[in-house]
Amino acid sequence: MSLIFEKRGHIAYLTMNRPDARNAFDPEMLVQLASAWKEYREDKSLRCAILAGSGDKAFCAGADLGQLIPLMTGARKAESDADRQVQQHPELMNEAILRDFSMTKPVVAAINGHAIAGGLEFLYATDVRIACPEAKFGLQEVKWAIFPMGGSSVHLPRQFPYARAMEMLLTGELITAEEALAFGFINRVVPRDQVLAEAEKTAELIAKNGPIAVTAIKQAVQANMGVPIKEALARELEIAMPVFMTKDAQEGPRAFKEKRDPEYKGE
Repeated sequence: MSLIFEKRGHIAYLTMNRPDARNAFDPEMLVQLASAWKEYREDKSLRCAILAGSGDKAFCAGADLGQLIPLMTGARKAESDADRQVQQHPELMNEAILRDFSMTKPVVAAINGHAIAGGLEFLYATDVRIACPEAKFGLQEVKWAIFPMGGSSVHLPRQFPYARAMEMLLTGELITAEEALAFGFINRVVPRDQVLAEAEKTAELIAKNGPIAVTAIKQAVQANMGVPIKEALARELEIAMPVFMTKDAQEGPRAFKEKRDPEYKGE
């Protein structure tokens, strides 16, 4: 399996599982990721997801240059069902890395190693990012005269200061975890053997909160990115007001008053 997809309580675990290939995307992984994200989005019992990579070499090195890229360019013929699905449904890649996929549920990234090219672009759609000190981040496509088309020209200048984003895009050089932390691209740097545990701790905190409120907050942030303030505030009201009409919104204050943990049903 190129992807390990598990459900533990309210948390979904998506673990890219090609450690010998630095968890690079092959057709099988793309198909499995696209399917897993859809299942996570539709399963009301799941409130947070953790995205991770197997092994200690990399979080994800992007597209597999021996498997995926030759298939996309026509240099390799389809050999498997996954190959054929990727050929017939080119949107699968965008769905798999959340480039063009509606996702208002939260995603926590457990970055156990390098996140390069498509591996970095995968992180744009995650909400909280925990990395190990050894991790490096970058987009090296320009070195090979190709375009980083996983959303980097759109998202990197929004998630980094402009000049730093442009330096990364135009030079193709990598930055360290400490640099990524300093620029606010990741939340914390912890020892490699603690990355998953720290991601789980964050995911559990999120999963304890009112799930309707959580998804509405993420939806509002996504909808209002770059929108003029007056329009954004009006849209915030449209998204926020229905949250106050839910049973969970009654349960939260009641639990606070009664000095107990709330029991949210997502209703």
